[in-house]
Amino acid sequence: MAKELGVGRLLIAVYGVFALSASARALYQLFTEFQLAPVAYSLSAISAVVYIFATIALARPSLRKFAGIAIWFELVGVLLVGVLSFLVPQWFSHPSVWSGFGSGYGYIPLLLPILGLIWLRRHRA
Repeated sequence: MAKELGVGRLLIAVYGVFALSASARALYQLFTEFQLAPVAYSLSAISAVVYIFATIALARPSLRKFAGIAIWFELVGVLLVGVLSFLVPQWFSHPSVWSGFGSGYGYIPLLLPILGLIWLRRHRA
């Protein structure tokens, strides 16, 4: 049980780091560079909101049922934006968190929701 709790805490911590970093980056992009890549920077802001929501939902057992929704939304977003960033690269001249399937972030944005969904499935309340 303690081992499972440790993995859950690590997952929440990673989501928290992504929430903070994506939020800071999105705010910077929206206020200083938005005109350079409006689609990419708007999607960066959306990703920040998703990471914040997922972090809160994972951390609060009473909200954990909503974590799956946020994480599925995140995974679909990563896949959709990943494909779009290859099909319409001019929209992503400056990479967002999810463009290129998260390649600029070591593919963590692609792997994180998969791991999150696996963890949630194993720890249903």
